[in-house]
Amino acid sequence: MLAAVKPLRAALQVVTLATYHRVPAIYAYRRYVDFGGLMSYGPDLPDQFRLAGTYVGRILKGEKPSDLPVMRPTKFQFLVNMQTARIFGIEVPPTLLAVADEMIE
Repeated sequence: MLAAVKPLRAALQVVTLATYHRVPAIYAYRRYVDFGGLMSYGPDLPDQFRLAGTYVGRILKGEKPSDLPVMRPTKFQFLVNMQTARIFGIEVPPTLLAVADEMIE
């Protein structure tokens, strides 16, 4: 099996088990919400990849990796899967929806 497929399969299994056992869960990455998870809050991965690209550029220009500062995520995503909320019978408060970056139907 391809190495890239295993994390996707694992994410799908986790969401499937949580839904089957009616456990509303909050995940760290968007892919879980895309698979049917209730909510996710975590770093914006495309933004993280861009930051990694700046690191690579600085290293290729001659900077020593040990001299580079440790960078933490600066952009986070909060997603809500409204269809899953309806399945669980959860009414998501409007204040929570107002701060959500995206609502998935």
